[in-house]
Amino acid sequence: MNKLKRPGALVAAVVPASLLLASINPSSFNPELAPNASRPALRYSDLSVPQPAALPAHSIVLTVEAGDTLASVLTDGGLDRPESAAVIRDIAHSLDLRRLRPGNLVRFHYQSDGRVDSIELKVTGWGEIDAVRTENGFLVVPQIAAQNEIDAVISARIESSMYDALKSEGEGPQLAQQIADIFQWDVDFFALQRGDAFSLVVKKKFVGNDAVGYGPILAARFTHCGQTFEAFRQESPDGRAGYYGRHGTPVRKQFLRSPLKFTRITSKFSKSRWHPILHCFKPHHGVDYGAPIGTPVMTTADGVVIEARRKGGEGNYIRLRHTSRLDTYYLHLSRFVKGIRPGRKVMQGEVIGYVGASGLATGPHLDYRVNDHGTWLDPLNLKSISPDPLPKSLFHQFRTNVARLATKLALPASQVAEFTPKHRALF
Repeated sequence: MNKLKRPGALVAAVVPASLLLASINPSSFNPELAPNASRPALRYSDLSVPQPAALPAHSIVLTVEAGDTLASVLTDGGLDRPESAAVIRDIAHSLDLRRLRPGNLVRFHYQSDGRVDSIELKVTGWGEIDAVRTENGFLVVPQIAAQNEIDAVISARIESSMYDALKSEGEGPQLAQQIADIFQWDVDFFALQRGDAFSLVVKKKFVGNDAVGYGPILAARFTHCGQTFEAFRQESPDGRAGYYGRHGTPVRKQFLRSPLKFTRITSKFSKSRWHPILHCFKPHHGVDYGAPIGTPVMTTADGVVIEARRKGGEGNYIRLRHTSRLDTYYLHLSRFVKGIRPGRKVMQGEVIGYVGASGLATGPHLDYRVNDHGTWLDPLNLKSISPDPLPKSLFHQFRTNVARLATKLALPASQVAEFTPKHRALF
């Protein structure tokens, strides 16, 4: 690859400081004459565009592009193949080369004879590697950046989707899953409305100055259809964590609102529905969720597998027993998770199978049903039961956390820094 054609290459030279000092001579300025001095007319043709700050003399910066390898970048920068191979071999002792991504920067500095005398490689989310020419080749020195966390306060208003709302605030979409996991018992994420809003305090992780991900959400507030829900995280002595309302009431309920995440309802519970295959009116004892084949299906509550087999129009289906009265059914699955068989205990939120179109189905979907001692219930109207409240031994610590975090939830979106980033001249 010809390095002169690389769009990421930059070339610059340093302006000697003596020239700058000579152009600003304090002795040539007389403050007594300044008010009465005539000002020469300034013409637009005399103006020039300010020049950007220069890089060090005899330097170029290359950007790693799609399809590049470290070897191709180093040779583009001026190393011969033996030198490139030696540098890569030494770098590989400290860095997994698979971490290199498009957008990473490599700076080359040159001697007066044109040979590369130093290289700086910036790896986003990891740190930097310096390689300096010596009499015996290049000395490679890794500089792994420090890892830090900050409390980030994020607020957004939903216009189209929660993903888009997070993106508009410059945040990663993975937070959407955390939010849904926290409020899935109270908020219908299949029916979010324009104007719904949320605020949260979350641990944001950095390596050096690079944001690399998130820790757990510490506190969150979600307003849906005019109703506001709050959740605060509390860890127990055994390391497990849960979310509770301001007064210690668990956010988690006995039953999830849905066995799927981020899908759509294609058919609701009905005593008389036109069957698209049998072409007659029949009761529909469940709720159909349309989703692609292979979408994970979760159990909505702790329970025991009673059946996991293929059965006529239901196709591949699973029946779980949760109490002496309540069973849930999951129909038209493509397959079961390995190990799902009668007698197996499952936990709420555990994946038990995958969406399919087995049995009498016009397309991939999940038919989810709830039965109370022989009576079919509408899953969308199921009243959830809350588990036990926060233990009294943790209540004082919890109230202290609520007082601290609730104040942050009320603030505009911001990042409460707990460290001072170190800025470098080049990167």
